[in-house]
Amino acid sequence: MCHVIVTCRSMLWTLLSIVVAFAELVAFMSPDWLVKPLLTDNDVTQTKANDRESLGLYSRCKRIGGEISCGNYAGTFGEVGSKFWQAAMLFLAAGMLVLGCVACISVFTLCFQSIKKKSIFNICGLLQAIGGLLLIVGLMLYPTGWGSEKVTTFCGSEASAFRPAGCSLGWAFYTAIGGTLGTFLCSVLSAQAEIATSSDKVQEEIEEGKSLICLL
Repeated sequence: MCHVIVTCRSMLWTLLSIVVAFAELVAFMSPDWLVKPLLTDNDVTQTKANDRESLGLYSRCKRIGGEISCGNYAGTFGEVGSKFWQAAMLFLAAGMLVLGCVACISVFTLCFQSIKKKSIFNICGLLQAIGGLLLIVGLMLYPTGWGSEKVTTFCGSEASAFRPAGCSLGWAFYTAIGGTLGTFLCSVLSAQAEIATSSDKVQEEIEEGKSLICLL
């Protein structure tokens, strides 16, 4: 029989698992990894978000005819700006795949808390830790590609690994970092979710024949 168990800690873990997976996906798809302010005719730097160009892992925003136009600069995986970026994309994609699977599974933990007597929370927590490690590797590989021709053309000839020269880091990079930190937080919270859903109070509710158990 399915027992729907809702606790503060289990709900927090479920919601955060979904949020971090979505945050990583949004960051991955965004062109705002490196940003470069534009100059006016008087060489005054524009700081508004719509007055700057940006370069992402496989996409970019560029001023064309006075307007900012965004799209993919890489039609295929081989056209990505750097071999390091290609490797970073593989690790980031693998991490996101793991987090996406966990996010989907986390919804079903409201009804199913174990599989063959193994806690789903513990399994998911382990997967989230693995996903977080994959994301870390991807984020560490990313700045090593700043010396590529794509980045030196965009940010200036002085750009090199870990030195973006005339560019600065965009919100997408910081979002990816925040999502990675949130992933490890989820891994820790999964243990708390397991404790909360297997507490004595929950067992008492189950023994009383309740199918919906809400302990907030």
